[in-house]
Amino acid sequence: MTGSKYLSLIESSSIQGGNASYVEDLYEQYLDDPTQVDDSWRAYFRSVQGPGGGSETAHGPVRAQFEKLAREPKVAVANNPPAGDLVQAEKQAAVLRLINYYRVRGHQAAKLDPLGLTPIPQIADLDPVYHGLQPDDLDTVYNTGTLAAAERLPLREIIRICKAVYTDTIGAEYMYVTETSQKRWIQARLETRAFQPRLSPTRRKEVLTQLVAAEGIERYLHNKYVGQKRFSLEGGEALIPALDEVMRTAAESDADEVVIGMAHRGRLNVLINVLGKSPKDLFAEFEGKYSVEALSRAGDVKYHMGFSTDVEVSGKRLHLVLAFNPSHLEIVNPVVEGSVKARQTRRKDESGNKVLPVLIHGDAAFAGQGVVMETMQLSQSKGYATGGTMHIIVNNQIGFTTPNPIEAREGHESRTSRYCTDLAKMSEAPVFHVNGDDPDAVVFVTRLAMDFRNAFHKDVIVDICCYRRLGHNEADEPSVTSPVMYETIKNLPTTLALYSQRLVQDGTVSKDEPEKLVRAYRDALDRGENIARTTLGLVGNKYTVNWANYSKGDWATPADTSMSRDMIQSLSARLLKLPEGFTPHARVAKILEDRAKMAEGSLPMDWGFAETMAYAGLVTEGFNVRLSGQDVRRGTFFHRHATLHDAKTGYSYTPLRHLDADKDKFIVSDTLLSEEGVLGFEYGYSTTDPDSLVIWEAQFGDFANGAQVVVDQFIASGYVKWGRLCGLTMFLPHGYEGQGPEHSSARLERYLQLCAGNNMQVCVPSTPAQFFHMIRRQMKRSLRLPLIVMTPKSLLRHKLSVSTLEDLTQGSFQYVIDEPASTDKAKIKRIVFCSGKVYYDLFEAREKAKRDDVALVRLEQLYPFPRTEYEAVIASYPNAKDVVWCQEEPENQGAWYQIKHRLRAYLAADHQLYYATRKGSATTAVGYLKVHVKEQADLCEAALSGGLPLQGGA
Repeated sequence: MTGSKYLSLIESSSIQGGNASYVEDLYEQYLDDPTQVDDSWRAYFRSVQGPGGGSETAHGPVRAQFEKLAREPKVAVANNPPAGDLVQAEKQAAVLRLINYYRVRGHQAAKLDPLGLTPIPQIADLDPVYHGLQPDDLDTVYNTGTLAAAERLPLREIIRICKAVYTDTIGAEYMYVTETSQKRWIQARLETRAFQPRLSPTRRKEVLTQLVAAEGIERYLHNKYVGQKRFSLEGGEALIPALDEVMRTAAESDADEVVIGMAHRGRLNVLINVLGKSPKDLFAEFEGKYSVEALSRAGDVKYHMGFSTDVEVSGKRLHLVLAFNPSHLEIVNPVVEGSVKARQTRRKDESGNKVLPVLIHGDAAFAGQGVVMETMQLSQSKGYATGGTMHIIVNNQIGFTTPNPIEAREGHESRTSRYCTDLAKMSEAPVFHVNGDDPDAVVFVTRLAMDFRNAFHKDVIVDICCYRRLGHNEADEPSVTSPVMYETIKNLPTTLALYSQRLVQDGTVSKDEPEKLVRAYRDALDRGENIARTTLGLVGNKYTVNWANYSKGDWATPADTSMSRDMIQSLSARLLKLPEGFTPHARVAKILEDRAKMAEGSLPMDWGFAETMAYAGLVTEGFNVRLSGQDVRRGTFFHRHATLHDAKTGYSYTPLRHLDADKDKFIVSDTLLSEEGVLGFEYGYSTTDPDSLVIWEAQFGDFANGAQVVVDQFIASGYVKWGRLCGLTMFLPHGYEGQGPEHSSARLERYLQLCAGNNMQVCVPSTPAQFFHMIRRQMKRSLRLPLIVMTPKSLLRHKLSVSTLEDLTQGSFQYVIDEPASTDKAKIKRIVFCSGKVYYDLFEAREKAKRDDVALVRLEQLYPFPRTEYEAVIASYPNAKDVVWCQEEPENQGAWYQIKHRLRAYLAADHQLYYATRKGSATTAVGYLKVHVKEQADLCEAALSGGLPLQGGA
């Protein structure tokens, strides 16, 4: 209907509110270009927008006003349009609805399953008849709306385009994205494709070569190393050309680095055919031939190992990294993101153009493991965004052994949602499902996804729907649990065979060319050569880090951690100078006033001041500091106040960011309520940037058990398995204050149990000065290994837990803190060793009991155990025969079981070792304050006067 003598459709009594979607589509066209719509519609839309209208005006008012007008009775007008035109307008609206439903639901009817076992549902929304369109309408020409096609086409052609785009071997899900520009971008790229060949003949030959390599390495390993696990990619070989397209797009967009995270399925294939690892080296690993350097560590299985190299792609040198990964599948996701963030920060790559994260997932793991959701939730958050991640899912439809829906009969057993990708809708990441037996389509959507990522800096997902030709591993028999699926697979030609046949049939290659490629690849493997990808080795660049510089020292290497009085006072003055007009909260203002007095030396310093000075000194000395956790800017216990908030305006100000011209030298981030995802991210960051003090603080130390996989598989064992150094620091608030079982213990025993071979430090500082020196020691020493800290809660404001200015200017970290030098050591009959807050409870109990025959000694570092200092303390008390270990935790928890052998080993024959603990318990602490108080009093009494003897004495 064009603008002419007829009134607008709004005034037509035959148009109903149900056609509001038609009006919405016209409104979309109007926003794109007002000249595309009729004059009367143009006037209407302008009137709805009002004087301030623009391209961002909501659709709601347009739709609501139209529906209201459609319901109102109309006065017959002589020049109303004929009935035929009104019917045709209804048909036009139906056509636009049909196009929209193809965009919204077409993926459900797409031919995605290469096995043909998953039934394709009949979707009424995709049936023209459902919308009132009949067979005799097929040749009628309609407006195509926003379809990326000619402005007007016959219905038959419109349906052909929609089917070709949305229900062939690609199923696109993106209509849940709220940004119209992003949806339009996808539509233009997808729908225009209906008129273009997917790939050029040259590119298809390259894809064929990559499939030859993907299948070739698997067949070769299967025949040469019979029965050995390799977690074959067979059935999902399209991953290799997909990754090649990722590399090409990255190179063409001028990226410098690509960091890949994936589990074990297909990992060896990716190492050889994408990263260019030498087949000779891989074969040596299968044959058990390892270098002397590798044998000096515990090592790991070959399908967990990482790799890094430089390669040339499309004339551009790319640095490729495959991250080390344990069997915990998706746990590598946040580790990769953290590593990428560190690389981007080093390059000042704020938008994420230079370093690209790529994550390869399994379908069941993507849907089932919560760390995937945590990582995607981080993707656009402050301090964690990496410019969008390219996700590729190798969807073999079976997970471990779970049958697919057609065999399960009662629905999918591995998830609730229809697709394994459905959690992506949370972050509005587009998903492109694609049939893995259509490599052309796989390469096309991979390019599309990469271009989307680069254009909008958002996560995007390519879901390669394929299958697993063999079992979970090569010794597994999958037909036991999935007989129908594996009977189908047994009779199904491989992806390479199908693609070769297709290319021969359309004349892209000659009949014998695929076999020639297969023989050439096999012959190269016989020679130990890689013809799929040639590496340049580790060429390096100005951003390369030489980690050898951070493993030269040892635990005993001294480090000057003191700061001069002038430096402390100068930094304090700069930190306390707030922006003009800034009004801090009254309680915070008092804290800042006290900190000024602490810098002068007129007030004993607390933990908040000492910690702030430690960070300030490191930043001005050239180091970076990155502090994260769920409430770290203020501090869960109201002590840190790294970020201040104007009480009147809400404006935020972080003084530590203004000590250096580069404000990013200090980053503090309140994170989402995640432990596993955030700690994994920070671990990945710390393994990539040794000049950054990377700290993760748990809200309560107990909550770190939500990230136990990261602690066990990466932090504690990453160096001994993979040679990966990191200086990650964990702050875990710990101490028994009667707050119940989930707010008392940071599970100290778990960290000590993981300690071996000097792999990390476990410290329990008891004074602000100790905290200060410990933080600075972590960066000032030429050693980068993890630091686990049991940090205080009530001690943050304890009247006895304070330090002097001289403790910072002259002191250093003390492994053991003995009694003051003024103590008459000849009087001491009993030495009580302890760590952390309980020292102050023991001190007050001893003062109350007026005991001068008991010495209280603090072990500030529990691992590596300070043997020299411990022995020296014992020797300095000649008349003390009772040696006691006291801890707040139950007997079966805390440090006791992990250090009792060390406490006993260095005692003389006439010493007796005792212990004072709470009785063993299945929970960390009681939930009743009254019971807690009695337990604490009994504990102190036992330590000072009794305790249980360790059987066998010394």
